[in-house]
Amino acid sequence: MNRKIFGLLGVAGSLALATATLAATPAAQAANEKTFDSHVSATDQLAWLKQMTSAPNHVSSVHDRANAEFILSQFKAWGWDAHIEQFDVLYPTPISTSVALVSPKAIALGGQEPVIAGDATSGNTADALPPYVAFQGDGDVTADVVYVNYGMPADYKALERRGISVKDKIVLARYGGGWRGLKPKLAQEHGAVGTIIYSDPADDGYADGDVYPKGGARPDSSVQRGSVADMTTYPGDPLTPGIGAVPGAKRLTKETAATVLKIPVLPMSYGDASKILAELGGPMAPENWRGGLPLAYHIGGDGKTKVHLAVKSDWSLKPLYDVIATLKGSKYPDQWIVRGNHHDGWVFGAQDPLSGNVAMLSEAKALGAMYKAGWRPDRTIVYASWDGEEPMLLGSTEWAETHADELKKKALIYINTDGNSRGFLGAEGSHDWQKLVNSVADDVIDPQTGVSVNKRARAKILVDAYDNIGKPDEAEVAAAEKGGDLPIGALGSGSDYSSFLQHLGIASLNIGYGGEGTGGDAYHSIYDSYDHYTRFGDPGLAYGAALSKTVGRLVLRIADADTPPMQFTDFADTMSRYLGQVQKLAADRRAQDPKRVSLTADGAFKLASDPENPVAAPAPEPATPYFNLAPLENAVAKLQASAKAFDAAYAANGAALSPGARERLNASLRDIDQLLLDQKGLPGRPWYQNMVYAPGRFTGYGAKTLPGVREAIEERRFADADTYAVITGNALAAYAARLDAATAIVKAR
Repeated sequence: MNRKIFGLLGVAGSLALATATLAATPAAQAANEKTFDSHVSATDQLAWLKQMTSAPNHVSSVHDRANAEFILSQFKAWGWDAHIEQFDVLYPTPISTSVALVSPKAIALGGQEPVIAGDATSGNTADALPPYVAFQGDGDVTADVVYVNYGMPADYKALERRGISVKDKIVLARYGGGWRGLKPKLAQEHGAVGTIIYSDPADDGYADGDVYPKGGARPDSSVQRGSVADMTTYPGDPLTPGIGAVPGAKRLTKETAATVLKIPVLPMSYGDASKILAELGGPMAPENWRGGLPLAYHIGGDGKTKVHLAVKSDWSLKPLYDVIATLKGSKYPDQWIVRGNHHDGWVFGAQDPLSGNVAMLSEAKALGAMYKAGWRPDRTIVYASWDGEEPMLLGSTEWAETHADELKKKALIYINTDGNSRGFLGAEGSHDWQKLVNSVADDVIDPQTGVSVNKRARAKILVDAYDNIGKPDEAEVAAAEKGGDLPIGALGSGSDYSSFLQHLGIASLNIGYGGEGTGGDAYHSIYDSYDHYTRFGDPGLAYGAALSKTVGRLVLRIADADTPPMQFTDFADTMSRYLGQVQKLAADRRAQDPKRVSLTADGAFKLASDPENPVAAPAPEPATPYFNLAPLENAVAKLQASAKAFDAAYAANGAALSPGARERLNASLRDIDQLLLDQKGLPGRPWYQNMVYAPGRFTGYGAKTLPGVREAIEERRFADADTYAVITGNALAAYAARLDAATAIVKAR
């Protein structure tokens, strides 16, 4: 799961058009939502959470299968047509792991986290796997250690300027700064023979507050597990990219699978990492590399600090158990709303993912009760409890790839949740659904303050801007000040929406609460437990109930709308903002490049460097040229005009459409987001075909918007910038043309 706290980030739309395009909730819809709320119970969620977190539930565990069977039984009891769909995927589980400091002194490190008093399940680890990361390469190495900060590209440039190489070394990297899988991938590319990743308390520990059990923050013995598969190339089963992992599927070998790493990797607690860091010599680490441990941070690499690292895994295929449940639509059975949350965890998984899964179960129970009482959704509702999200988005990706053709024909939207916590509503996703998110947020009450969750989120934005907390987004602050719709953020990766949005082109939303609870501070450790979460994450699961009411309204409003409640000016205005960012990126790079050349020629870097800790000038890089962004600029301008025309036409004529016109309009809009795909995909990763939203190659979870152009400029692949300005422009032009056709339908009535 993406650990970052959800935030409302993006660009606000036009309030006047927004209000006109999406009418107020009809009385019948409001009555349905009141009935829905009456069936949502935090007490239910607490009972389900305690049951589902009672034993380790990693992929292929006994309890993971038991949880899937329990979820299936609940769906069936509530009246859903439900089944388990199994996939068999490559998933390595550790046979043995070993890590130890061998010089200048011998210290055994690693091992399972200890029991904590008051955490009832922390001693229930007989069936748990040891701390590890999935899809690392097996190996047994002993080598010198180099501390590489977060292990991101900029860190390796900093090492290069100091004349330090990681070739044939074991790198020690701290979590943060980018997705964990990039750390060993980049280490491997730079010649390292192994990687250790630890949680530094400056980022994830006592800097956040009192440590567990006094508070929720990560204690010094806690280890963050995770996947290090090369997710930025493609998610899902490494052996079946692009196709479902079903019987008879053509599979790669482990050795030829592009997403499986080659070097051994293990995670580590900051208590253990401090024992390595305390022994490192070599130059002092740069100031921004120094974490929160009470010691001097050195880079090492001087041959005096050696570590032994060994991992051996079982690389057999393991079963996944996706639970799929359906309520068939009465009017549009072939238009689907797909809603999902995963049920597998690294150990007990209370916050990640089961806090979101039990909220989804509340929704399913409420919808089932309404269905039994005679309500029928106009559109088909598909609920999915995914397996195998944690290792590599396995269950959702294999299901989406297996059913790709049907999903492209029928799926209108995918709505995702994952971990949830106390605090503020956040949303990310396809910006043509931004208005709907805001309309729902206006109608859900925050359980702590009694105001709408939208009003509370708006207050948070304004107060943070006043207090100068973080980096306030000007458009976001302006929307909060003027009463406009709060913008939603863009989706990168890290949860189960990825295959739907970025491979199939199905509009997606990711919804959650957070920012105040500290349940996430036990992320991917054995302490992500029922006791930890109900004390520090969401006591009483009040925000679990709020999440159910939020997503339930989204599902109900889409299911029963005459025409899908989309607003296209939000999307077009957001694309204009993203274009402005790309233009500024290019201009800033062109301004910066000659400064670097001049400072190098003048010897400024040498003069500014401490002779006792020298830092060389940056390596030469090609100058940033002017690009031909005109195809993209023209497409965005056309998109803004087309979106404005459609939203105005629908506001004036939408209610009076004939049944035939309504049917043609709905058919035209259902798959409009698929026009953002290009079959060529992004450079070096053709699985990612969405030209607007993608995970960054060097961010992983974090989104890159207009990625073909933006990353080409960032990575100085200048020919690609021109190429993808055309490809992305063509995608947006096709989107605009579809809107023009839809406008003609609306005007003809």
